[in-house]
Amino acid sequence: MPIKSVRIKLNRAGVQQLLTSQVVTDDLTKRGERMAAAAGEGVEATTTRNRDRTVVFVRTETFDAMRAEAEDRTLTRAIDAGR
Repeated sequence: MPIKSVRIKLNRAGVQQLLTSQVVTDDLTKRGERMAAAAGEGVEATTTRNRDRTVVFVRTETFDAMRAEAEDRTLTRAIDAGR
């Protein structure tokens, strides 16, 4: 039995509304904060809302945290905490 192709047309306005919604923002913020906590002191999560989506940046803020990332990959290993 042949498989027919399926076409999906996204509602761009609806997708943008979803990606900037408070629910998505709250979820991403919690995930970023869990990653920052798992990585240790000197790592912070920042949530911002761009034109079309919410984004979270988790980055080292202190020299000690930068060194820990460079030597032990503490932030890289903390990625699983955001799942």
